[in-house]
Amino acid sequence: MNELAVVYQYTDGLMRSRYETARFALAEARRVDEVKDIVDRSAALQEYARRAKDTQMLDDATELRLHAERKGGEILAAMAANGERSVRGEAQKSHGATFQPPTLADLGVTKTQSSRWQQIAALPEDKFEIRVEQAKARVGGVTTGATGPAHRTGYTGNYEWHTPAEHVERARRVLGVIDLDPASCASAQETVRASRYFSADDDGLRQEWRGRVWLNPPYNQPAIEQFIDKLIEETAAARTTQAILLTHNSTDTAWFHKAANASAAICFTRGRIAFVDTAGERAAPPQGQAFFFFSQNTRPFEAEFSQVGFVVGALR
Repeated sequence: MNELAVVYQYTDGLMRSRYETARFALAEARRVDEVKDIVDRSAALQEYARRAKDTQMLDDATELRLHAERKGGEILAAMAANGERSVRGEAQKSHGATFQPPTLADLGVTKTQSSRWQQIAALPEDKFEIRVEQAKARVGGVTTGATGPAHRTGYTGNYEWHTPAEHVERARRVLGVIDLDPASCASAQETVRASRYFSADDDGLRQEWRGRVWLNPPYNQPAIEQFIDKLIEETAAARTTQAILLTHNSTDTAWFHKAANASAAICFTRGRIAFVDTAGERAAPPQGQAFFFFSQNTRPFEAEFSQVGFVVGALR
């Protein structure tokens, strides 16, 4: 065995030992800081596995990270329910004495982490296991360059993948304010910050879309076409006054032609958008994207989005 092989074998053994230590530590963890440490350690193991192209370690570290985040969410939810952490900054009373419970910042947890962890903790066991398998498939695809489900980002716009903040901010500058995000969820709203949003439970297709709309729809069929049809319908009815729609640049599809014919301008992005998952990690799809603008005054859109691609006028 040559020296390089010995080094690799030693490193692999060390990483496996660290993984086993973190796994046992998670079983014993009772505090948020303990869980957060395991999340950080599993993220480091993921990074090592990516670079080493160690698929088994990557699977194990990814699963460990999600189990740690789930446990963190359970602890945070229980602390809030028991008055052991501050939710809105209020003081608590116990045995006649007033005290200030720790905030998320005191616990070393961001609002994004808290929201994501508690969302994962709220999943039924069967859906959580599906979530784990999806995460393993995704990171495995990103690492190996596979063109299977992990790269198709058909889930962009749903609960798994969100638009990066820099693109949402461009949309906000064009629209002035985002009144409605009709295909969204609570974690996405930390970035979008719409005045109102519809989750899957609200069924945005059954609601009226009023005001200025940001739409990053679910990309699977038939949902994407249904959401585009709804946007065109609401714009024609003047309930939607302005809108920006983000999709893949699938110019061969019927839904793309519908959006192109109904919009006033389209920006074809230069490069692919690296969408963000609920763990804060990015993954780019195998094709580029397009922003559609629905409004007569296209100048603000052209000025803002010409910085990320080339803008063309109405095709009708």
